[in-house]
Amino acid sequence: MYGPFQKAKKALRGGAALVMALLLCAAMTPGAAAVTADGTSARMLVPVGHTVGIKLFARGVMVVKAPESGTPADDCGLQSGDIIVKCGGVSVTSTEQFQSLLQENGETATDLQVRREGESMTLSVSPEQNQEGAYCIGAWIRDSMAGIGTMTYYDPDSGSFGALGHGITDTDTALLMPFASGSILPSTVKAVKKGAVGDAGELRGDFDLSCDLGDLSANTASGIFGTLDPGEFTERLGDPMPVAAAAEVHAGPATILSNVEGDSVEEYDIEILQVVEDSADGRDLVISVTDPELLAATGGIVQGMSGSPILQDGKFAGAVTHVLLNDPSKGYGILMETMLEAGENTA
Repeated sequence: MYGPFQKAKKALRGGAALVMALLLCAAMTPGAAAVTADGTSARMLVPVGHTVGIKLFARGVMVVKAPESGTPADDCGLQSGDIIVKCGGVSVTSTEQFQSLLQENGETATDLQVRREGESMTLSVSPEQNQEGAYCIGAWIRDSMAGIGTMTYYDPDSGSFGALGHGITDTDTALLMPFASGSILPSTVKAVKKGAVGDAGELRGDFDLSCDLGDLSANTASGIFGTLDPGEFTERLGDPMPVAAAAEVHAGPATILSNVEGDSVEEYDIEILQVVEDSADGRDLVISVTDPELLAATGGIVQGMSGSPILQDGKFAGAVTHVLLNDPSKGYGILMETMLEAGENTA
């Protein structure tokens, strides 16, 4: 079932488990279609569970802090969370380019095209010179994000992938970063900061900025999506398995695939405590880590594990998304059906 990335830590649990594993290996060869209880074909995807570096560049620049009173940004009505998409009629592509546009315009009043909560508006700003002689408006802005997350699935037929199970949000505003472009990079976990009550842990690792594994195409509330380039990374992935229908996922034992040390992906025991109906923001499942080895290594769920595949009853059920700060052994997950729907809606 698992390739070199996916070393099944607990593959053998007696003779019956061995027979089941052999049956699964025979039935789920690459490209094979699984049949659901109602006779329809289940989608087949490769559960990944390996960390990747993520670079995301915003469409425009985001105002990440409320402008101070008396600044040009405050006077013109800019607010935290606003996205500046044009300056003087020119599309804004980065913080550096935006600063250059301000220098070109000097003190001349300039129109800013801004998106606020999905609505477009035009504001007029009059830059002022700071002590260094540069023209500025007094707004803290950001145009990109970078970090480590976990790839959830790979579709060998289309080359597409999904990761995280939730969107990439700005650290200051908690708003979804407006997507322009991005890529994923090879990553290796170097250390773990264990989670504790009131203090989220995190995976700490390196990623190679000089080598892209693929391109991002969307940043949504249910995950990030894109396409992988064929190569060593895809060749090392395991075989596809059927995606569980939402109705098939239930409270009870399950496992996750996670990369919490080096380059190795391991399978760990969890319990699905509840399947939440009509949920939102990647909280379809309430889960609890029960595996002693994972609890010893991480304390439960930590930042960077978002996107770890959840497997149940031989099917691909979902992905880990959030940790409970008051109990890092527990958290939330998103149903794979929900995540796939978000990915397909961006195509």
